[in-house]
Amino acid sequence: MPGSCHDVTCLRQSSLWKRMHSQQQHLLFDRGQYLLGDSGYTSGERLVAAFRNAGGDKDKTDFNTCIAHVRIANEHCIGILKSRWHSLKEVRTQLKNRVENQYLVRWVRCCILQHNFLNRRRDDWTEADGPIEIEVESEVQIPDPPTPPLDERAMIARGRRRCLEVQSECLAYMRNGNGH
Repeated sequence: MPGSCHDVTCLRQSSLWKRMHSQQQHLLFDRGQYLLGDSGYTSGERLVAAFRNAGGDKDKTDFNTCIAHVRIANEHCIGILKSRWHSLKEVRTQLKNRVENQYLVRWVRCCILQHNFLNRRRDDWTEADGPIEIEVESEVQIPDPPTPPLDERAMIARGRRRCLEVQSECLAYMRNGNGH
């Protein structure tokens, strides 16, 4: 999708969204796992979003702060990835069509996979060091699951309940001296 599309639109058009709302979501998430989103998203069973308007509510403000810390850590991870793979700093490919978009997605995935592989080996190799050879097992293809009809109201209700559960767990963790 073009860069002008909102993140929520991209997510709702993705195979991830379809899998998150299918009978096969257990392939993506273990019990208790979920994605975190900013306040532009709507909480769901597998997506917990920050509150749009904390309205002076200390619990909501603290929860949003907790999510903000996670987002900062995520930004740091992207910075580390770009420091190893200089080609990700300035992508010089214009996305004029689906083929070019798929090429770029594959390029980024390859960088991420090799980055993770090198991290597991505790190797400080960077792209500037030259080529690296990695043995790769055959690629596993996961078919898109059938997409069940979504009951929007039920999904929103489940999302609100899930958000409150995660908020409660996060605040308890922070208040026990474990968080910021």
